[in-house]
Amino acid sequence: MSVLLQISDPHFGTEQPPVMAALLRLAQAQQPDIVVWSGDITQRARRSQFAAARRFADEIKAPHRLAIPGNHDIPLFNVAARLLAPYANFRRSFGPELEPVISNPQWLVIGVNTTRPWHHKDGEVSAAQIDRVAARLNEAQPGQIKVVVVHQPVCVTLDKDRKNLLRGHEAALAQWGQAGVDLILGGHIHLPYVVPLKALRGGAEHPFWVVQAGTALSSRVRGNTANSVNLIRHPALPGQPLSIERWDFKAEQSAFAPVS
Repeated sequence: MSVLLQISDPHFGTEQPPVMAALLRLAQAQQPDIVVWSGDITQRARRSQFAAARRFADEIKAPHRLAIPGNHDIPLFNVAARLLAPYANFRRSFGPELEPVISNPQWLVIGVNTTRPWHHKDGEVSAAQIDRVAARLNEAQPGQIKVVVVHQPVCVTLDKDRKNLLRGHEAALAQWGQAGVDLILGGHIHLPYVVPLKALRGGAEHPFWVVQAGTALSSRVRGNTANSVNLIRHPALPGQPLSIERWDFKAEQSAFAPVS
């Protein structure tokens, strides 16, 4: 069985050492093949915060790592950097590619940069990005779980979160669903949930899931929602179900534990 670990919104600069230690223990126990960082890696896009995030990321031993920026990974107060080199610190720590792709026999994972330096926090996916991702999904190999990673959510469960929806999400859901996406991973609102959706693909209904993660490490939790991560397990044999697991940090145990 192959395992994907989704870490979102750790907001380095507000990270909590006990939660960091617990997440490292979880990763060591679960041995993920892929670690996905779905944005807001830092709190203020400072070089020191990215360096701390990279040191932590390197402690999680996994064959593959995919990271995309979130709105907090673009400088806010340094206007010159925001306009002239908004991703410089991200690239210094996590590599030059803002839309990385991982493809192996088990997984096709496609990163999409939904940040825009001219927006404060709103995310957007362009028609060109939607088309590019759909074309790559259509090239997937048999047996691959097809995953798209964005930062802002493409689907929300609460009316008050509608203002956080990714701009262009309707077209993205339609085209990516038709192209056979299985999972769309996101973060941004620090609220974990899974929503099942369907699209028409080749004249038949194709089910897929929107998988949102909470904040993995930050003290900036939402209400009573604990720090959390997602573990997604590729089935060991054809015909077995995909498993999507939410793991929350339990302070009394100083450990992450499965909750749903």
